[in-house]
Amino acid sequence: MSRRNGGAESGASTAAVFGEVLRHFREAALLTQEGLARQIPCDRSHVARVEAGTRVPQEGFAKKCDELLGTGGVLLRLWGRIDWYPQVEHPDWFRRRAEMDEVAVALREYQERVIPGLLQTPEYARALFRRVASGDDVEERAHARLSRQRRFLAEGGPLYIAVLDESCLRNVVGSPETMRDQCAHLLHVGRRPNIRLQVAPASFSELLRPNVSMSLIELPDGHRWVYSESLERGHFSDDPTVYTRHSHTYDVLRADALSVRESVALISDAMKGYEQHEHARTLRGDLDQEQLQRRKRRQLRGNSPRFPRHRPRPRQQNL
Repeated sequence: MSRRNGGAESGASTAAVFGEVLRHFREAALLTQEGLARQIPCDRSHVARVEAGTRVPQEGFAKKCDELLGTGGVLLRLWGRIDWYPQVEHPDWFRRRAEMDEVAVALREYQERVIPGLLQTPEYARALFRRVASGDDVEERAHARLSRQRRFLAEGGPLYIAVLDESCLRNVVGSPETMRDQCAHLLHVGRRPNIRLQVAPASFSELLRPNVSMSLIELPDGHRWVYSESLERGHFSDDPTVYTRHSHTYDVLRADALSVRESVALISDAMKGYEQHEHARTLRGDLDQEQLQRRKRRQLRGNSPRFPRHRPRPRQQNL
């Protein structure tokens, strides 16, 4: 579906317009955000953030909302006209990889410590970049990263297989809420027909894991590349011997890792853990506020003026 390039300001405003239109049709259908999310299905926070214009929806999300809300295809047409990632620029050393993603027919990845860029939520990406950047630079880098997802998350997207080391799920980026939403996103995109996600659990010490995160890229002309990264640099190799060796390692890892179904269960457990952590933190915050209010009340009572009590003298007995 074609897109119109409206520039950075236009992209931001039209994203908000999409959210407003979605909210209009949802409320007209007498549905809450939770009610709509249940029917899609997705997490309620996903609907809330799309309506707020802070999360990029997938094409399938717009189409499903059209069906559920009876819009006559308005949301899908609007989705296709929005430039969700305006003025994208990649670092020079990464531009070559981004160009490959634009045409790749198959991509297989192994990732450790952090979620792969193609699977990150906007807030996760921002939290990651806040470690090394600030201000507008964070948004620019996040937009550049998220722009690569569009092709893989669209209908009929190329094959994408990712094996995630369990450290990707346990290494907290941002807040527990950010991690909870990230896990929910993995479960959501993992249902797409062109995407398969598996987890290599930490308890499987016998797994033959690659030494670093890596990508195996297959281009339309049959050319195959191995890609990995070091600090501030990407490494490419199209040596057939190198590709065959890493491809063999990857296939063995996939076979020995958790199945897709087992991986869904582990990701769900991680998500529930972050939900409980967030709930416990909220309860602790409420308790801290209550204790603070009690201390303040005790201090007020302690600082109030004291008035002497009048005590009647005992009567003297007549001897």
